[in-house]
Amino acid sequence: MKQGKLPENVLKRSVFKQLHTKRKDVLLSAGVGEDCAAFTLKEDEVAVLSTDPVIWENSLDGRYAVHANLNDLATSGAEPIGLMLTAMLPADIEEAQIREMVKTIAAECEPLQVQILGGHTEITDAVNRPIISVTAVGKTKKGQILSTSGAKPGDDIVITKWIGLEGTAKLAHARREELLSRYPAHLIDEAEAFEQYFSVIPEAATAMKSGVRAMHDVTTGGIFGALWELAEASGVGLDITLKKIPIRQETVEICEFFDINPYQIASGGSLLMAAEDGNRLVMDLAKEGIPAVVVGKATAGNDRVLNNEEERRFLEPPRAGLQVSDLHI
Repeated sequence: MKQGKLPENVLKRSVFKQLHTKRKDVLLSAGVGEDCAAFTLKEDEVAVLSTDPVIWENSLDGRYAVHANLNDLATSGAEPIGLMLTAMLPADIEEAQIREMVKTIAAECEPLQVQILGGHTEITDAVNRPIISVTAVGKTKKGQILSTSGAKPGDDIVITKWIGLEGTAKLAHARREELLSRYPAHLIDEAEAFEQYFSVIPEAATAMKSGVRAMHDVTTGGIFGALWELAEASGVGLDITLKKIPIRQETVEICEFFDINPYQIASGGSLLMAAEDGNRLVMDLAKEGIPAVVVGKATAGNDRVLNNEEERRFLEPPRAGLQVSDLHI
């Protein structure tokens, strides 16, 4: 396609026509010539925003880009309203690919009643792969914003679902043929299906009603990175039992195949929380069909300890987490 803005006819048929979710509180949204979006806020509400880019390799990247940003809102206690999208697209892209990308993103948003508010699309030789920057916009009540820094000494540390969901799903999708040389197809299929767990909005909503003090979604850097960030932000220590950290067998097998640490693989879809009564939080989540477990406690001081049977070691600051591209896909 020619460099520059998408032609108006392409914009209308392959972008705007894929957007079906409309919210009553959105006053101004995506349209030809519209550079802003607007939605109503009540007197006691505040706006909350989060942004992250993604290099688009396949539809899984698009699905995760949506949930990564909406999950950030959810961990702050905010209700997601919509997304702003900026797409920088290579010159060799075809209109059908653009349409499919927008449909993928819109399909993830619709069940959550999240509206595509607007954005920018451009063809440029500055990129050789599509780059999508997603900005999530939400709202919450004044005084109810939750931060990663709210954990207190004595709080229980809770993890939902299983670590490694994001990284496992991406590896299963991208390296399927390699993995089939060792594992049965049903194991790879199950691992790919982990994408159904990417959203943490349901558990965040339940946690907000259960007196959670801090929430942090487990993304790049894995659970080790998330634990460190929660502790660092809150100024607390940690006493964590490694064997209590929930992990699926599919993740264990796939990480073993690629010789990577499952505790450092990207874990979008898992939520890390601190709560005064972790057992109550786990029970409340169970009522909603969401598995969770108490894995340890926040402590006074700065020691962040991982206990593995008789071994006791200290958590280290996170380094760059495993990306699928690190395996030269």
